[in-house]
This record gives sequence, structure tokens and C-alpha cells, in this order.
Amino acid sequence: MLEPRDALAPLRALICALSEPVMLISPDGVVRIANAAADEVFVTPMEGARVRAHLRQPDASALIERALDPETPPEAVHRAVMVIGFASAETTWQITARRLDPDAGIDGTVISLHDISHREAAEAQRRDFVANVSHELRSPLTVLVGFIETLQNAAQDDPVARAEFLGIMSRETQRMAGLVADLMSLSRLEGDERIRPREHVSLTDVLRATIAALRPRIEATGVQLDWAVPDDLPEVTGDHDQLVQVFHNLLGNALKYGADGGRIVIGARLLAQFAAMGGPVIRVSVTDYGDGIDPIHIPRLTERFYRVDRARSRDQGGTGLGLAIVKHIVNRHRGRLLIRSAPGAGSSFDVVLPCAAPVPS
Repeated sequence: MLEPRDALAPLRALICALSEPVMLISPDGVVRIANAAADEVFVTPMEGARVRAHLRQPDASALIERALDPETPPEAVHRAVMVIGFASAETTWQITARRLDPDAGIDGTVISLHDISHREAAEAQRRDFVANVSHELRSPLTVLVGFIETLQNAAQDDPVARAEFLGIMSRETQRMAGLVADLMSLSRLEGDERIRPREHVSLTDVLRATIAALRPRIEATGVQLDWAVPDDLPEVTGDHDQLVQVFHNLLGNALKYGADGGRIVIGARLLAQFAAMGGPVIRVSVTDYGDGIDPIHIPRLTERFYRVDRARSRDQGGTGLGLAIVKHIVNRHRGRLLIRSAPGAGSSFDVVLPCAAPVPS
């Protein structure tokens, strides 16, 4: 026999006050109470509905049957995972069900849903990350093992082949060392990303230091480097070494993939305001005139190990982590990374950073 509606008033008030989807189910599977969050998840008013009609995936159905079984002890807690798909995305929910103790005066089962989509996404990213690292290390290791075996046997008395193989082995070893260094940088950045830097830094000095470090590569490519940075830029709040790393990666990428255009421009300008940044900013651009990138790739360029051209990236010694590092550093500085490119029109990577202090008008 169902309790009078008034007897459920305190429980209804409690369930409706919760932010996560929660429902009270009668012994015959009818929803007696459902809060607004539950109605939103199932896109329909749930009170009076039969819960089996909405929790139809195998694990969820089995959970309902166990939870509603009168032989199930009230202290038993049942859990299952269910995926609910919408037009734009899928959401993963952990469902928990527990029968109320009939001695408490209410005969029913409480079902709650907890959104674990972010946890599932993080786990998927972890699996992808491990798989990508394993793949990136496996290739050079396979090369090294093959050449070592060759040097120990067929090529041990061939000085020409030995010199060639040792050169390849050296390059592959340097690529693995670069990959490990980038992975360590990413690990440190993830730990520090929520801690905003406090030093005042001159971006003009940062850019000059970057160019000085890359001068041999700039000269080796023969590319024309144009400097369009004012000497009187205000300072930003930042970490000098990390900002050098940002522009080292961006200019290094321009030299790798845009040098065919023959020209790279480093520019900077002060802006009185920028969208959602609440004050004056400095916008630094690294622009090349190379082959450019199809816009379809741009949203994924800062993903770890994402490459537009894998073979070319490996030939150039890239680890696939440079732009991911840039993104994390820029996020730590509460800035923005903007990427503009098109096939045949070159690429421009812009870093927008807030100024350290109010700028005189």
C-alpha cells in the first residue's frame, strides 16, 4: 500500500534540493519522486513513469531488477554504468540504487545518477597517452636494435656502413631524448598550471633570447627573419624561462614547416583590451609564409602527439608535444593561443598575454 503523498513531503523536499539526478522508485518500478535534474537527464517528467522504460541498457536493467527484488536486503548497494546519448555528445553516468528500509515507513528504492563523463574521458586520454608514448618510443628503439644487430654481424668490418648506421642511431637517440625531455616538461607544467607566475617579464627580452638561441638554425635555413617588435612594450606577469620555451617552440615550428616560404615575421603589439581578458594585453605573432595548414587540423594541433604530417614531423625531429607544451604554458599565464592558417597561405601563431600593470593612456 502506498503511503499518503504528505508522508513523502520531507523526502520529496530533500530529493528536489539535490543537484544530481535522484529518484524514488516504488516496488513495482514506478517513479514516485524525481527531481529536476532527473527530468533534465531523461528529457521528460519522470514522476509516474516506469523506470524500466528509461533504464533499458543491460547493466542498468539488471541493476533495477536486483534493487527491486523484495529478497534484496536494504543494506545492499547496487551500481552500474549507463551511457546516455544526445545529438551533440554522449554522457556517461554511474547509477547507484539502494532499497529503503521498510521499517523506516517508506517502501521504495532510491536511484541516483552521477556524471562520470570527465573521469571516463580522462581515462581514455590516459590510455591514448600511454599508447602514443609506447608507439613513439617503439619506432626508434626498433631502429636501434636492428642497427646494433647489423653492426655486430654483417657490417662490423664495413667502415662506411658503420659510419652511416651510427649517424642514424645518433639521430634516433636524440629524438628519444627530446621526447623524454618534452614529457618531463609536460608533467611539470600540469602540476604548476594552476599557479600563476608573479614575476614581471619583458617580452622584448624574451623574444631576443629566443632568436639568439635559434640563430644557428635560422642561418642554416637561410630564411629571412623580420623583427616587428616595439622596444617600449610594457611588461607581462610571467615566467621568463617558460615564455622563452613558448616562443622557442613556435619559432622552431616555423623554421621546420614554414621556412620554404623564405620569410618569418615576429611581431608584437599592445592592445587596450581583448575578449574576456579584462585589461590591456600584448599580442605576439610568429608568422611564416610556408605551405600552411588545412583549417580542419587547427582545433587539434595542441593535442599531444597530433601531427598534420607524421612522416615530415619525424624527419624534422619533432616529438608531437611542442604545441601541447605551448598551450599549457599560455594557460598558466592566463593568456590565449590563437592559430590561423590556410593551405598555401602560411601560418600565424599568436600568443595573447595580459600586461603586468595598468598601461598609461
